Amino acid sequence: MRYVSTRNNNQDYSFKEVFLKGLADDGGLFVPKSLFRFNEKELSSLKELNYQDLAKKIIQPFVTDFITENDLSQIIDKSYSVFRKKNVVDLIEIENKKILELFHGPTLAFKDVAMQLLGNFYEYYLKNENSKINIIVATSGDTGAAAIEAIKGKKNINIFVLHPLDKVSSVQRKLMTTVKDKNVFNLAIKGNFDDCQNLVKSMFADKNFSNSIKMSGVNSINWARIIAQAVYYFYSYFLIDPNNQKVNFSVPTGNFGDVYAGYLAKKMGLPINKLIVATNQNDILHRAISKGSYEAQEVTETNSPSMDIQIASNFERLIYDINESNDLLTNNIMKSIKETGKYNIATKELEKINSNFLSSSV
Repeated sequence: MRYVSTRNNNQDYSFKEVFLKGLADDGGLFVPKSLFRFNEKELSSLKELNYQDLAKKIIQPFVTDFITENDLSQIIDKSYSVFRKKNVVDLIEIENKKILELFHGPTLAFKDVAMQLLGNFYEYYLKNENSKINIIVATSGDTGAAAIEAIKGKKNINIFVLHPLDKVSSVQRKLMTTVKDKNVFNLAIKGNFDDCQNLVKSMFADKNFSNSIKMSGVNSINWARIIAQAVYYFYSYFLIDPNNQKVNFSVPTGNFGDVYAGYLAKKMGLPINKLIVATNQNDILHRAISKGSYEAQEVTETNSPSMDIQIASNFERLIYDINESNDLLTNNIMKSIKETGKYNIATKELEKINSNFLSSSV
């Protein structure tokens, strides 16, 4: 599979390039040049697979130029051997609603599901390369902890985590800052998560700097995280077993990465009706989806700091999609957002969003 940037689709990339870069040189996000779609018979053949084997089937087509099928199988088994549940996640029922538990990884965050895989992808790559990598990651709490857990102690790779000073939970701070491995570095930034994220983006944008340190990123914009997270939408759908009927997924989100993975699963043929975007008071996504107003406001501190975000980075992928993969238009929209902090979504494009997404703010 080949990939393009949302801001310039004239050049295509391999998965290895997409994975290691994280962010395109032009500042855009990577998306598949074309996407395969499971038919009903193929979906039926996936129903009885355990989580690990399902992950192999879902992920393999995205990474064919990076890793052999056998090596991928071994890495997936290794990645998910550290989870407390044999099948990685668990589906429970509360008041006639199905709840997917994603907290059975080593840092109790859903980020572990993708991050453990990414850590082993880096190790696999570096095993055959005379090279070193420096991972720079911004976090509002759980991403940093999950990334550190996945990377700590690995050879030829360092991880630098930027978190907002005094704006992460005590548990998350301790998970990040008490790790003693010599390849782990924590930096507390005076500001909020968006400030941390902007620093990381500016480092990526400085090509001389990022190339000189062989910089890579594991934030939710990294396509490898999206495909890893898409797996549990398939798995939970098969557990519910609605006989090919469409279902709705309600997803708490701040950076639009996890819910975008559900959107990817839908595009791959999974029978999803609507993806319900659930935000806290930092409701830029709710305003965008319900009113067509994507406009950054002041960040409000809440009891869910991992969602205290005003610029949802992965939303760019949806902007690219609703504008018919128009890279020039997407580039202009993103420039406007950077300059003005807002994007007014036209009626036609908003209708496209609403055909796939609903939203609510708490």
